[in-house]
Amino acid sequence: MSAHVLTAPTWPYANGPRHIGHVSGFGVPSDVFSRYQRMLGNRVLMVSGTDEHGTPIMVQAENEGATPQQTADKYHRVIAEDLQGLGLGYDMYTRTTTGNHYQVVQQFFLALHRNGYIIPKTTTGAVSPTTGRTLPDRYIEGTCPICGYDGARGDQCDNCGNQLDPADLINPKSRINGETPKFIETEHLFLDLPAFTQSLGKWLSTKTEWRPNVLKFTQNLVEDMRPRPITRDLDWGVPVPLDGWRDQPMKRLYVWFDAVIGYFSASVEWARRSGDPDAWQAWWNDPASPSFHFMGKDNITFHTQIWPALLLGHNGQGDKDGQPGQYGVLNLPGEIVSSEFLTMSGSKFSTSRGTVIYIRDFLREFGPDTLRYFIAVAGPENQDTDFTWDEFVRRVNFELANEWGNLVNRAVSMAAKNVGAVPEPTRPEPADEELKTLARNAFAVVGGHLQRSRFKAAMGEAMRVVSAANRYLSDQEPWKRKDDPERRDTILHTALQVVQDANTLLTPFLPHAAQKVHELLGGTGVWAAQPELREVTDLDIPDRQYPILTGDYTVEQARWESTPIPVGRPLHKPTPLFPKLDPELGETGPSWAPIQPVQK
Repeated sequence: MSAHVLTAPTWPYANGPRHIGHVSGFGVPSDVFSRYQRMLGNRVLMVSGTDEHGTPIMVQAENEGATPQQTADKYHRVIAEDLQGLGLGYDMYTRTTTGNHYQVVQQFFLALHRNGYIIPKTTTGAVSPTTGRTLPDRYIEGTCPICGYDGARGDQCDNCGNQLDPADLINPKSRINGETPKFIETEHLFLDLPAFTQSLGKWLSTKTEWRPNVLKFTQNLVEDMRPRPITRDLDWGVPVPLDGWRDQPMKRLYVWFDAVIGYFSASVEWARRSGDPDAWQAWWNDPASPSFHFMGKDNITFHTQIWPALLLGHNGQGDKDGQPGQYGVLNLPGEIVSSEFLTMSGSKFSTSRGTVIYIRDFLREFGPDTLRYFIAVAGPENQDTDFTWDEFVRRVNFELANEWGNLVNRAVSMAAKNVGAVPEPTRPEPADEELKTLARNAFAVVGGHLQRSRFKAAMGEAMRVVSAANRYLSDQEPWKRKDDPERRDTILHTALQVVQDANTLLTPFLPHAAQKVHELLGGTGVWAAQPELREVTDLDIPDRQYPILTGDYTVEQARWESTPIPVGRPLHKPTPLFPKLDPELGETGPSWAPIQPVQK
């Protein structure tokens, strides 16, 4: 029986194009997982979008001489196009500046307010002395007053994990221009986080399957929760739907509040566009429907503390109780799949520091599957991982080209040359069945790893089948069996069967190459479906249009099982699956991202 599975990759921010460090955390892992779930026959809903509110958008717009909306429009399109190029199979990739999102966020807010989880407070806010603009907590850095860490942010210290206020920091500085912020008194609405101490703690106690680093980090946060501001002094964001607030042009809901609600609002938009506006309920109101959130480790707090608290408050399940909002009792997050950082030369990818490899540049020169493969086998799944061009070249040449590409080429070429079609196996020997059994058994092993988001282990097991098939061909030497065509054809049939099985195992990781291998094996139609970029009209603002990512994934033929390869299916001489890269690339890098000399 199929399950409804919600996949929720975190929302990329629309103040510029995204780089490969971003998609190593939220993008590729979520798509590999979703493709596997669809191959199992489950009903996957993969939703996210571009995060478009907050001061950084305003700063970027000012730098470009544009309005915040124009800037958000520009980078939403750039990001959506890049994610499509990478093959990320969203059912709904939207944005946070839609009329639908505004309505859903405001309904969430009203439910929280009715249940007593939003409180007014006069507080100290940070503003830029030169512009008068509010500075987001995350854009203020200084020394942590608790542990002394020099790079603490205004909302929390990543070193000790404690929640902070910007005014708590020692020697606070603006990350935007380095100036010392000015602190002024202002009235804001706060999420009463302490009112979730018991309910959130009880819920967290059930999350024994979470990765240890995620669980420990979150438990530390819950032990010291304080009210968190839910509004900001700026005019770019979702209006506050309360009398006395809605007409204030410089009061908006804080970006962290509206962005996490986007998982739900994107699901609502998908349902509305599907023709069944209640279709989202199967993923959000049914407690039996699992959900999986994918992100980098710097987003853990928003998904294990803030988002669950908002849901508990909406549901009337916080420490103050209450009544469910208009959407009923919504499911809290299930699995939190948090990756570490992909770095360059030990430093985080950073546009400002010049340590950046943009997705678009990478796709243009190397295509999507080489990046997807690198992230799967050498990405930051459990620890920070340094991207180097040397390692990338090695992985592509010696693993993708020499192992997988070579196996496909050898098997299909020999069968096409000698038979012209998938040959019939008439002279089986124990070695044939041994290899086929290894491939069939790999579905359970690889699938078990994918179910737990262990992508490196899953890819390792899949490539073990590829290596075994290459050894089998070398040992059996079908090219020397011209005088024994029955045995030759049996060997080639075995190799082609295992190529087909290995291709299925690799489909979640390498969907573009998988489609090509499907066709090289004589298959027709869609094997691995790809997302589509569609221009749509805003559901609630008729004069606005924007692109979304969506797709019809029901048409794909890929299923998570071994199926017999049809005897007699015509075959043709293949072209290389993965061309080898120039080894010099590992020493220099490409012209658009050259390797920087070490500073002495």
